[in-house]
Amino acid sequence: MAKHYPMIAVEGQDGTGKTTLRKGLFRLFEGLYGVTPLAVLTTNYLNAAVAEDLVDGKYRPAAANRERYLAALAADKQATAARLIIPSLPVRPVIADRWLLSELGFFAVKHDQPPKDTYSTLARSIGVVPDLTLVLDISAKASMERAASRPGDATRPDWDVLEVQNRVREVYRTVTDSPAAFPALGPLARIDAAQDRATVLRDAWRALDEHGLLADLPQEGSR
Repeated sequence: MAKHYPMIAVEGQDGTGKTTLRKGLFRLFEGLYGVTPLAVLTTNYLNAAVAEDLVDGKYRPAAANRERYLAALAADKQATAARLIIPSLPVRPVIADRWLLSELGFFAVKHDQPPKDTYSTLARSIGVVPDLTLVLDISAKASMERAASRPGDATRPDWDVLEVQNRVREVYRTVTDSPAAFPALGPLARIDAAQDRATVLRDAWRALDEHGLLADLPQEGSR
């Protein structure tokens, strides 16, 4: 069956507004096209065999578990693509709250691995490429202030610090400045996340339109 709907990845540092944008896109697709998107996360724990390695590598990153964590991520993303994303695309958009770019940043900062090495393992395993990756960009200081203002215990003392977030942002910018070297990210659109929410959503929707991802979407009742 031909793919009618796009897969959209929303990337950016903590506090850049990824969840807000995902929810905004969700509502637009529902309101304008009468279709409910599927939302997925960077890790979905769909491969039970690697769940322990996923937790260990994310929360206790070390040289000893780096390769196991990378293999676990590849297996989990492969399962997510095969069981959720690919079957959904003929009938609904898929919006991923983080997907591949964030993994390149995490491994560069917490596992001291160059983005190209992380990319080479994940890209050949995932089996699906986003039709567009939206990258929300804002200064590390501003992203941390936003993240700290969220309710609940949403920050991590080993991650939500200025030095770390500056490094994460630099990885994101370096990777997105060289899109030809990372084709599995799909087309990229960088959006100024310092703007108000409505403007960020407008820019994201405009980027979808400019990449030809809206014009041919079927209307409700025509599928």
